[in-house]
Amino acid sequence: MARSRLRAPLMQFALALTRRFEELFGKTPRLYRAPGRVNLIGEHTDYNDGFVMPVAIGLYCWAAAAPRSDRELLLHSGNMGQSISIRLDDPALAPTRQWTDYVIGTAVALEKSSYDLRGADILIHGEIPFGSGLSSSAAIEVAVGYALLDVNGISIDLTKLALACRRAENDFVGARVGIMDQFISAHGQSGHALLLDCRSLEFNHLPIPNGVSLVVCNTGVKHSIAAGEYNQRRLQCEEGVHFLSQAMPGIQALRDVSPAQLEEHKDLLPEWVYRRCRHVVTEDNRVKQAAAALNSGKVAEFGELMAASHRSLRDDYEVSCRELDLMVEIAARQPGLIGARMTGGGFGGCTVNLVHTAAVEMFRTNVGSAYEQDTGIRPEIHVLDYADGVARVPELYER
Repeated sequence: MARSRLRAPLMQFALALTRRFEELFGKTPRLYRAPGRVNLIGEHTDYNDGFVMPVAIGLYCWAAAAPRSDRELLLHSGNMGQSISIRLDDPALAPTRQWTDYVIGTAVALEKSSYDLRGADILIHGEIPFGSGLSSSAAIEVAVGYALLDVNGISIDLTKLALACRRAENDFVGARVGIMDQFISAHGQSGHALLLDCRSLEFNHLPIPNGVSLVVCNTGVKHSIAAGEYNQRRLQCEEGVHFLSQAMPGIQALRDVSPAQLEEHKDLLPEWVYRRCRHVVTEDNRVKQAAAALNSGKVAEFGELMAASHRSLRDDYEVSCRELDLMVEIAARQPGLIGARMTGGGFGGCTVNLVHTAAVEMFRTNVGSAYEQDTGIRPEIHVLDYADGVARVPELYER
């Protein structure tokens, strides 16, 4: 990360984080940060080996870290005000359903990936609202994983890091997420979306046209069914593959099924499984069409695909909710909107909006006012920078 990328307020924050670390641990740290993400299009396709198009955003998880000579991890959360100590060679390490699971799970996954780690003192501070659908968990994992490798003097392969962080969330935390969140947090590039093939892990950075701003609207709600329903949707997709394999032997995931093939064999599927599959196979097509539109500068076409994606998530995949639908409907009425849709796992959280830059302030005002009038909730509306992926913060600011 170039030093010029850290503006004065960020330098002040970096210095404050350094001083806090020195108060806690009595030594000077290295600083790291990993971004959250918002997905422009391609929802619930990653765990079906499909295509996604996220962008890294200018909200981060920060990690201040220094190596230890033993095998202990001493962790402190600046957000929670909590500390914990664990031994990396403790055979009884197990999830506790606390924030520490993301950190400990990442360390465990790195060790299982044949990285030989010493202990470390780590101070974590997150800027990403938890439960907002902006991938605070992946940012924690990637920031901590990068820090652990770097303070141990281990060469960092960003794709291997992303894979280890996904294993942490799958195997230790217990969330059956795909690779998208960790991958974009590692590989993000400012000013670009990332087109990712979640099977091969091949990716391309696609430039965002000038004059297109990224606006994320947080509905302020997260319904309690989200985690269970997410895992259930994944099982339903696997069930769809099982049924379809009777007529299409050799398919491994819904990625291998075209919309025409799904329609041809829909009688093999229960109605609700068919609709889940229809979302995934049509969403994969929309991502590829959106990539072509972005490359051609056809932002209006891109916006239409975002709208179609939201309808599919609402009607076929059934992971939207009243608040998300309302936020998208309000956005659709605003001058300057290019496209709007829910983003993330669903059942609350955020919408992603592409807006012509000249109309952003009016968009924020109108959407916030209309949503609050209908729900009584004042939404958080962020105009976000397109960000780079995980990196060590320059030493100049650490000092």
